[in-house]
Amino acid sequence: MLPVLQKRPLPLALCLIAIACVRIAATWTVFANTGDEPSHVACGLEYLADRVYRLETQHPPLARAMAALGPYLYGARPRGLGDHVREGMAIINYQGHPELILNLMRAGVLPFFFVASLVVFFWARREFGEAVAVVATGLFTLLPPVLAHAGLACTDMALAASVGVAFLAAIGWARTPTWQNGLLLGAASAMAALSKFTSIGYLPAAAAFALLFYVAIERPGMSRLAAQARERAATFGLAAGTGTLLVWAAYWFSFGKPAGWNFALPAPEFFDGIRCALHHNRIGHPAYLLGQFSNTGWWYYFPVALAVKTPLGFLALLGAGLYRCWMRRASLAYWLPVAFCLGILAPAMTANINIGVRHILPIYLGFAIVTALGVVHMAPAKWPGWTAAALVLWTAASGAVSHPDYLAYFNELVRGEPDAVLIDSDYDWGQDTKRLARRLHELGVTEVSFGSLGAIDDRYLQVFPGLPKVKKINPIEPAEGWTAVNPTIARATQYGLNYRYPNLKPWFEYLEPKERVGTIRLYYVPPGSLPRH
Repeated sequence: MLPVLQKRPLPLALCLIAIACVRIAATWTVFANTGDEPSHVACGLEYLADRVYRLETQHPPLARAMAALGPYLYGARPRGLGDHVREGMAIINYQGHPELILNLMRAGVLPFFFVASLVVFFWARREFGEAVAVVATGLFTLLPPVLAHAGLACTDMALAASVGVAFLAAIGWARTPTWQNGLLLGAASAMAALSKFTSIGYLPAAAAFALLFYVAIERPGMSRLAAQARERAATFGLAAGTGTLLVWAAYWFSFGKPAGWNFALPAPEFFDGIRCALHHNRIGHPAYLLGQFSNTGWWYYFPVALAVKTPLGFLALLGAGLYRCWMRRASLAYWLPVAFCLGILAPAMTANINIGVRHILPIYLGFAIVTALGVVHMAPAKWPGWTAAALVLWTAASGAVSHPDYLAYFNELVRGEPDAVLIDSDYDWGQDTKRLARRLHELGVTEVSFGSLGAIDDRYLQVFPGLPKVKKINPIEPAEGWTAVNPTIARATQYGLNYRYPNLKPWFEYLEPKERVGTIRLYYVPPGSLPRH
């Protein structure tokens, strides 16, 4: 098998990426918009059409502009509603082709998946050869969390791709600090900063871990380190200047005072976005993990999320790959993917926002390379080779049987109700509203109590995906007829109870749902069955 992979590695990798792209695109028509997608297209369309970026700055514009590009070319324009969620819902609906607009939005994110896959391929090929490169690319394209977020018009796939590109550029620059590599590092770092602000924490942390491994393995000494720093100072300055200029250019060379600042700066929206992101992290976000509620999260949230959201076969092979890295610990190349992963995971574990493994999606690039090292090392021997093949097949099958529900995927460690383990973008992000609408029409329902994720005005839901008339859910008092419960709202905020009353649970917690429509629980209370007050 390995000689086959070594003959035509790039065509094989491109075929694997193409298959994954087909799988991703097949999910677009299944799901309604998730909670964040309207906001992203609204801000991206403002950016493209009006050449300003003011509607909501908490995320930088690159991924949002890509998500809005298709609708913009189709003729969509800002609606001027002021609120970014309402604006996004109006953009999706106002032309009368909401599914087409949503597909165009999601198509804009697919190039980031392509870039991320190529980063895995070229990084692995440069350091470990063709066979590892093909296997790593294939494994990356099989992972349900990757497929899920490559299929949504959000910022997470852009983060994964751009942080991977920037780290790979940093490796090239550190080894050969030419002015060309300095320019490349600056451009790649700007791409990362313009994808998501968490990259500003991830990249320095990954670089710091890489430096630690370098010092531990090469033992250069302080004098040599100082000499190497001097040799790279000029090209690092070139990289910093290039990155700064590109970020400013991406904000249309704007100049002004960020909110709360007393002096003007280039790209004030960039600094205001960082302020908003830090404020969001400081106050936290309603989250739920293993039966616990928190506004500020848990240090172990992301390790748990990785353990249950990643196929078990892949995790077993990851262990084999880490063992291979340890056996080759005298070679820095084997530790760079590990440094990259640690640079993502360590800062994330200190964060107060714990609402999805998507926030550390770049970690899967490093995981794929380390895992491929384990596969290729095991392959030549008879029984280890068969074991590796079985684990790869398990990984592939685990994701395939969950199609198209990659977002709601959990591995075999999770039994029973998945929302008792994780919620939000790990399980239920509002994606099944379209399925709900279809099922309610089949049942002849004309009115439903429902709380939708991220929709300010439920009237939009009657247009797309076509729900019947929507009423608000009262968590204390059940309503006669049909009620559709969104698990994320139920677990995170209890539909307004917000865990303020320890002995009081929402009424639907005491009833068995009639059925589940995707991730949504559907209840029915017969008319006349409730006591009259």
